[in-house]
Amino acid sequence: MSFEVILEDDRTQARLGRLSTPHGDVETPVFMDVGTCATVKALEPRDLAETGVQVVLGNTYHLMLRPGAEVIAAAGGLHRFMRWDGPLLTDSGGFQVFSLAKMRKLTEDGCLFNSHIDGHEFFLGPKESMAMQRVLGSDIAMVFDECLPYPCDRARAERSVEQTIRWAERSKAEPHADGQQVFGIVQGGVYGDLRRRCADALTGIGFDGYAIGGVSVGEPEAEMYRAVEASVPFLPTDRPRYVMGLGVMHQMAECVARGVDMFDCVIPTRVARHGTAITRRGNVAIKAAKWTFDQGPVEEGCECYCCRNFTRSYVRHLLNCDEILGLRLLTIHNVFALNRFMREMRAALADGSFSEWKEQVRKDTTRNE
Repeated sequence: MSFEVILEDDRTQARLGRLSTPHGDVETPVFMDVGTCATVKALEPRDLAETGVQVVLGNTYHLMLRPGAEVIAAAGGLHRFMRWDGPLLTDSGGFQVFSLAKMRKLTEDGCLFNSHIDGHEFFLGPKESMAMQRVLGSDIAMVFDECLPYPCDRARAERSVEQTIRWAERSKAEPHADGQQVFGIVQGGVYGDLRRRCADALTGIGFDGYAIGGVSVGEPEAEMYRAVEASVPFLPTDRPRYVMGLGVMHQMAECVARGVDMFDCVIPTRVARHGTAITRRGNVAIKAAKWTFDQGPVEEGCECYCCRNFTRSYVRHLLNCDEILGLRLLTIHNVFALNRFMREMRAALADGSFSEWKEQVRKDTTRNE
């Protein structure tokens, strides 16, 4: 894998890039769609290609539990198991250290979990996480880390950063699948000096890319930007930078302006399941009664399969009847919308209009219908 910076914006820290992987090149900035359990919910692999998806994420914690390493190994790895031939990134399970805090116990070697499925105990640490990601055969594997909650006191954040650094060293030392690259993850909560300490240590270890973790966990938007600003300047310029768990349009644009290249989030599929459409003009509640007779598309001007063929009235009807097709159509639209947004962003960078485009994005997308 290699990363090439193609263009740097002359008014911000934004950049166009190209990330090469064994399963294809990725144009950055990029939004990566989450397929936690070896599927982007409600979509087939051909849908992913048609909606412009470049990278799919799998989750080590969930795939270790179901279907398990033996099943995926028998299939020949995660690409073959889920029939996705594009790039794959796998999260390490570090986010579950945060999200399942009531069901785990931290140790020096990792985390003892009680399964969220049936309560049985199992252990996941750097060794186990990297071994599972080796079986998955992802193009990019993430180190095992501790994702901090918000708020978090300084003493705990300091302990967590030191633990994250030790786990990063152990993750890097573990064997990897052929061609598999490993990204480090910067933690430190809202404490800028801790984020710098973590970034410096990870750079010293040496990774193929660097993520900024522990953001979008309930903190105010301004704190999220400060965390990015406290991390990016201390990361190598010739490696991709990835903000984890972020998928809001104007926030991604602001982070790109601060030098970020990659994002992921469950937002497009999650809000679709609740009847919300993501559009370039803000979110739209398609279940609302005002769309009962509306014969327009979910989003005017959108070229996704849903908008080319169906009306708001019909999609609303499906959603209100709990028909699976309604969830599927709205998910197709949302995934298409976020990937289209990233194409717009790359085009604005290419033609030098990124700063103006970014300001228009904030005005357009922060209102909801």
